Amino acid sequence: MESKQEIVTIPGHWDISFQYAAGATGSEFLRRLRDEKRISGVQCPQCRRVILPPRGFCDRCFAAVEGWVDVGPRGRIEAFTITTEAFLGLPDPPYAIAYVALDGASTAMVNFVRGVDLSDVHEAARALAVGTRVTVGWSRRRKGRVTDFHYRLAKTRARA
Repeated sequence: MESKQEIVTIPGHWDISFQYAAGATGSEFLRRLRDEKRISGVQCPQCRRVILPPRGFCDRCFAAVEGWVDVGPRGRIEAFTITTEAFLGLPDPPYAIAYVALDGASTAMVNFVRGVDLSDVHEAARALAVGTRVTVGWSRRRKGRVTDFHYRLAKTRARA
């Protein structure tokens, strides 16, 4: 006779503060954000893609990257979400996050979207639709973190 095995679960919680090295490529990227208000990717010498956020190798062809390329300050939304529930360590909701392909980059990068009225989530979702153009905004006090910049909806010009 075969016995049915019970799977026992044990609740747990980890709350660990730590620091880690960003590495040479990550450190240079963050330094450029903090000190120069520049968003830069790295270029693959084989496939020529401009990779953002930068890393030391191309995730497509595994070649070591070389050379920095400034991207943006405009781009287009590829995906987004509006968060209405609280998460530990994140801003109070609601807030919007978008995955944006900045002009000149072959890949996209996620960050907060500021300046959108989130009081009506459905209306905000229409404003943040895939394909919407955004511009980069900068924090006044930059710390060498991805959150040193954010996205804002690009101003559209009135047609004559």
